[in-house]
Amino acid sequence: MPTASPAPVTPARRWTAPYVRLFAPPGAVAFTVGNLVARLPMGMFTVAAVMMIAGQRGSYALAGAVTGTGLAATAVVGPLTARLVDRCGQARVAVPAAAFAACGALALVACVRLQAPDWTLFAAYAATATTPNTGGMSRARWAHLHQDDPDARHTANSFEQVADELCFVCGPVLAALLCTALFPEAGTLTGAVLLLTGVLLFAAQRRTEPPVAPPEAGRGRAPVRLPGMPPLLATFVCTGAVFGALEVVTLAHADALGHGAAGGAVLAVQAGGSAVAGLAFGTWAPSGSVRRRFRGCVAAMAALMTLPLLGAASGSLLVLAATLLVAGMATAPTMVTGMTLIQRRAPAARLNEGMTLAVTALLAGIAAGSAAGGWAAQHLPGGPALAYLVPVGTALLAAVVALVTMGGTVGIARRHMPKAQHPPVRVTAGRAAPRGGLPPPA
Repeated sequence: MPTASPAPVTPARRWTAPYVRLFAPPGAVAFTVGNLVARLPMGMFTVAAVMMIAGQRGSYALAGAVTGTGLAATAVVGPLTARLVDRCGQARVAVPAAAFAACGALALVACVRLQAPDWTLFAAYAATATTPNTGGMSRARWAHLHQDDPDARHTANSFEQVADELCFVCGPVLAALLCTALFPEAGTLTGAVLLLTGVLLFAAQRRTEPPVAPPEAGRGRAPVRLPGMPPLLATFVCTGAVFGALEVVTLAHADALGHGAAGGAVLAVQAGGSAVAGLAFGTWAPSGSVRRRFRGCVAAMAALMTLPLLGAASGSLLVLAATLLVAGMATAPTMVTGMTLIQRRAPAARLNEGMTLAVTALLAGIAAGSAAGGWAAQHLPGGPALAYLVPVGTALLAAVVALVTMGGTVGIARRHMPKAQHPPVRVTAGRAAPRGGLPPPA
């Protein structure tokens, strides 16, 4: 009896098959929906707070100081919240942490509306620092669901990076629209509601939640102290500085050309290029050393970041948008590979803490890059066009850090993991490999 020939692999199927496999486990779609709802406010809170405070108090300096204080508080509180998530479980920590952050956002609205003293704004906004890192928790769930499938974990990291891009692009736009079309407090109020709703939906999906490791499993070194982690986090800081500087300089350059209203659209083109590259990167089955791949991605990002400098020199906003589209295609692969390294180097019992440290490093870099880009756009003789030297310089610094210091050590994650957590090992082709075909850690 003749057998049916297999269906041809079309380009569309080649693109969608990895993502179909990613979302195949029961509950994967449900926790992803909740995660996206909870993550959107991360891109809303800063813009909404600035517009609300500046609109009601008439001071952008005060608004910037308040949001800067909140960012500093997040850098301190975020890893501590993630450590509690690792020790107690996602649902038990994320829900009260999100509720406390939402109360902080509501307190900020009340203080602004009631003309409370300025110091109350700082205290209220600092309370939002307990906002849980739902992106990190989502990546931990993917790592748990696909622990024996490294290709699916790669696709998951690519998808999560695209989700980050979209949330940080759509969030500010939604916040600005709400604050201008309705009332100044609308953006902050909506962000608080979305945060709490999304975290409740996310936490309700208990069957996909990773199990809590035994207490003795988390007694090793903190992820920030593991060999190879400090230079990796330093690269994340430099990469964040690229993002922060690129955003401020692009807005300033568009305004200098007389097209200030189009600045957001130009940045959206850059984010779109990164999102498309991230989705495409997720369909590719990577091979070889992750460290080598990360160094290559960072070097490519540094090379492509020279294009916006050339595009700005042309004096055309369309040319600049085209160069930003191409330059953005290197950022998602860089972040995806970097998060893969974080997952491999952080012990399983402290995975959320490790990924939150990476996000904190990015936020610190964004803040520094924004400040440096703003100064350069205002004070450099060439104006905002020449200020694109800032993202170029920070991208080159990221490449230098990665190329010089990212030698790493094989087996970092296994060596700092209690024996009970070591995956079972089988021997293939004369060498030991974890069950499921995982390659040795990068």
